[in-house]
Amino acid sequence: MPSLASSVAAPDDLVIVGYIAGAYGVQGWVRVKPYSSDADALLGVKTWWLDKPELRDIDVMQSKGHSGDVVARLVGVADRNAAENLKGAVVQVSRSRFPALPDNEFYWVDLIGLTVENLDGQTIGTVADMMDNGAHPILRVEPVSVEVNAPVAEMLIPFVDQFVKSVSQSDKKIVVDWGLDY
Repeated sequence: MPSLASSVAAPDDLVIVGYIAGAYGVQGWVRVKPYSSDADALLGVKTWWLDKPELRDIDVMQSKGHSGDVVARLVGVADRNAAENLKGAVVQVSRSRFPALPDNEFYWVDLIGLTVENLDGQTIGTVADMMDNGAHPILRVEPVSVEVNAPVAEMLIPFVDQFVKSVSQSDKKIVVDWGLDY
């Protein structure tokens, strides 16, 4: 089997978008479980970065959605055995290659690290993560500073218009209608 390793340096803005769950069919296609319900970052990009056996880029010949997953044919993966050998590989994509979004829509990865303030200008904390409860996304906000010996309590704020009033990526800030004592 030819070497799939590349001499291309990995971009600094790689984002984990899913993992290879196994082979799909007998012609070398792989099945990818995306970490998002919207797999645009996987479907719209022609170069993925896999971490198996080591971090390397791989070109995507074809990809399509299939039952909530993504199935793809990759350069150099010619049969089912080669596809099965990639099982468990993390799939990463350069953030700069993500498809553009309409106004007032955001990739979760772009919200992580933003400061969260309420309407009174009080800093609530920093977005540590995003979650999906099925009905809507939720901001997981960690407090910026805590008093000594005080319990650290994260806040879970629904990412809906009722609570999220503005998002400014340039100012690195999200303004919410949320009290410090909620």
